[in-house]
Amino acid sequence: MKSVALLAAACGALAASAAVKVDFAQAVGPVRPMHGAGQPPQIGYDYKLFHYLKEAGIPYSRLHDVGGAYGKNIYVDIPNLFRDFDADENDPKSYDFAFTDHLLKELVANGVEPYFRLGITIENRADIRAYRTFPPKDPEKWARICEHVVRHYTEGWANGFKWKITYWEIWNEPEGTSMWKGTWDEYFRLYEASSKHLKKCFPHLKIGGYGSCGFYAAGKKPGEIAEKASARGRRYMDFFFNFLDYVKAHDCPIDFFSFHSYAGVKDALRQSEWCLATLKAKGFGHVETSINEWLPSPSHERLGTADQAADVCAEMIGFQHLGLTTAMIYDARCGVGNYSPIFNPMTYKPHKAYYALKCFNELYRLKTEVASSSDDPNVYVLAAGGAKGGAVLVANISKKAVPFAPDLGGRKVTSCRITDAARTDAEIQMPAELPPHSFVLLKVGE
Repeated sequence: MKSVALLAAACGALAASAAVKVDFAQAVGPVRPMHGAGQPPQIGYDYKLFHYLKEAGIPYSRLHDVGGAYGKNIYVDIPNLFRDFDADENDPKSYDFAFTDHLLKELVANGVEPYFRLGITIENRADIRAYRTFPPKDPEKWARICEHVVRHYTEGWANGFKWKITYWEIWNEPEGTSMWKGTWDEYFRLYEASSKHLKKCFPHLKIGGYGSCGFYAAGKKPGEIAEKASARGRRYMDFFFNFLDYVKAHDCPIDFFSFHSYAGVKDALRQSEWCLATLKAKGFGHVETSINEWLPSPSHERLGTADQAADVCAEMIGFQHLGLTTAMIYDARCGVGNYSPIFNPMTYKPHKAYYALKCFNELYRLKTEVASSSDDPNVYVLAAGGAKGGAVLVANISKKAVPFAPDLGGRKVTSCRITDAARTDAEIQMPAELPPHSFVLLKVGE
């Protein structure tokens, strides 16, 4: 696992030039799917934007908060799929799959694998009144309900489908105030009942959770909490530690651990590195890691900007270097809120950040990461390919332009595309400098 220090190469003042180096002869490992996305870009009940997901090669769409508040009362959430908890969970008539079927058909048709969150949509004003955030009254029955949801979508049960859906996530942010009204132990028992039952029924699938709110209070060492951490940050950490202790003590299956961050690029990478190191230190180094909600410093003013797009590009590069298994930006809605960085709701066209995902896919398609480095802490580089050519993705997240003369080991640049304040995915000659808040994709020949 590369450290954030290695990614940045130095932590001092901005370097005079971006000394980017790539060695196509030195394979590092697979390029992993860092360009997944949260809920897909529905426009009402219309899926006309889904072709953009296909064109960008989006590998996963995490099904959380789909459709709006309460899952629009029809999508994905367990209370929408199984409306009467007292009904017979073995009877297909007890389930309402109609709208979720309709949605997933479109995702699958566009080559996107669903990443299925088993739980509920966030209730942002649960402080006024909570509706679905209370623990299921029978955790074992809830687990059996989830079993039938899995069977419907992967084994054809109840006039269902046989789709590839690898990841099944148990709940989301249970340590937060808008997702879980029960005690910590009640969530741990729900996770135990569900993970054991689902893993017994589907040993070939990946079962995990819990969609942590995040590690904003991460200290300098694995397992350490920062001295000046807020009470909320400490609560998130304490929940994490208690969860790991419970899983270990009760021998619960956990194929992947999921967590979130809405910090700036460098801090989000630091939090992610802390998470990976802490999991390893506590005996969970074998578990896959998924940052399945992330967006650098979300704000309304940043939507559609080159600043946001460059940060998105750099953070994906950082996640790849750290060794995360999957990442899913939050999110791909076509909306006006702070958390909709991919599509413009006024034009139904992609924002600049969309092209960061699309460029990352160019490297993902090449499969093999090769050695790359940058001596500038604000310039992030990732390369992929091999003997017959490849691609290089470079992001500058600083406010300044930096000279750019990458050392590609004698390889020739065959094409260059740039996104910055003035251009969006424009083909140009390779620039002599990287503009502020920009990223470039270089195609490289033999």
